[in-house]
Amino acid sequence: MLQLDITGAWLLNTRLCLSPNFNDRPVDTAIELLVIHGISLPPRQFGGGFIDDLFMNKLDISADPYFVPLATLRVSAHFLINRAGEVTQYVSLQKRAWHAGISQFAGRAGCNDFSVGIELEGCEGVLYSDAQYATLIMLTHVLQQAFPALQRLDNIVGHCDIAPERKTDPWDTFDWYRFKSALDPLQK
Repeated sequence: MLQLDITGAWLLNTRLCLSPNFNDRPVDTAIELLVIHGISLPPRQFGGGFIDDLFMNKLDISADPYFVPLATLRVSAHFLINRAGEVTQYVSLQKRAWHAGISQFAGRAGCNDFSVGIELEGCEGVLYSDAQYATLIMLTHVLQQAFPALQRLDNIVGHCDIAPERKTDPWDTFDWYRFKSALDPLQK
């Protein structure tokens, strides 16, 4: 069972890997958006700790040629759900993780200011695991309780929806119907 600590910033009993890639949210900015991402490092390979390394600015660029252009990249997300459905938290929910980049939602630019970012370990052309969906649904329920704006399913989007010229994740292998139907049985 997933739950937040008393501050609403950290998941209890969850693996932490504290990224330095965050900053303060603008004053009086509420969390109103949940952004679902997809990631694998190197592409189409799972496990290996390279996502942690990327978010910690410790990626060994000699480990794979794909990593070379990522050497100076400073990114993070609030959470990662790996293929086994295990959650890692990188950034406090009270802080702004650097996951969305140049982005816009409902006419508002800078989605990092008012969003939570969840990375799913996956890649284009590969279905996400049942364990990932189960964990994502549980985590989303927890976030919806803490941040009521996330109860509106329109406020749960993919990276592709907020940065369509730059991003395509979580790709067409992510089953939005399965996910959102589990959040709101009336959606069926």
